Amino acid sequence: MTPGFDELLAAARKLAAVGGRRMLGITGPPGAGKSTLAGRIVAELGPERAVEVGMDGFHFAQRELARLGRTERKGAPDTFDVDGYVALLRRLRAAGPDAVYAPEFRRDLEEPIGSAIGVRPDVPLVVTEGNYLLVADGSWRHVRTLLDEVWFLAPSDDVRVARLIARHRAFGRTEEQAKERTFGSDQRNADLIAATADRADLIVR
Repeated sequence: MTPGFDELLAAARKLAAVGGRRMLGITGPPGAGKSTLAGRIVAELGPERAVEVGMDGFHFAQRELARLGRTERKGAPDTFDVDGYVALLRRLRAAGPDAVYAPEFRRDLEEPIGSAIGVRPDVPLVVTEGNYLLVADGSWRHVRTLLDEVWFLAPSDDVRVARLIARHRAFGRTEEQAKERTFGSDQRNADLIAATADRADLIVR
């Protein structure tokens, strides 16, 4: 499907109005626009109705990546604390009487920051975005079961690649480094993610 933003916003608004806590996942390959869409939806619904909690807050810290020898593969499924992410989603879905605090990933620091996002129990919609929400292997398989809906963003490769190169350049990489990352680890991750699209409720082209 090729729904516009207004249609996606209406769908999110409807989900938030169902009652109780609802969980919306937005996934897709690197550069698909996940965080942009999630941020726009949350901004439109407002802080009383929605909050964004990203999967990227569960990146391993650079020191741990170095210890594990996975620095060059940062962003691959085994460079995240998936069990921590699943535990957080379960707490958020339960919507107990107290606020739940979630980490966020700071691209300017290339590090996760703990307890950066407070989620009040009365906020009806949690929007979570990330690459691997539909992966069925290992502990990742639990993520899909905790989400009411998952949307898969699938822009053209030309658009996605241009976004990635621009992003890497914006955070200090040279043109050569940006292309190496985009066509290297980012593309390997994109190929893995593309194979999960059939598990989504909606594919946004």
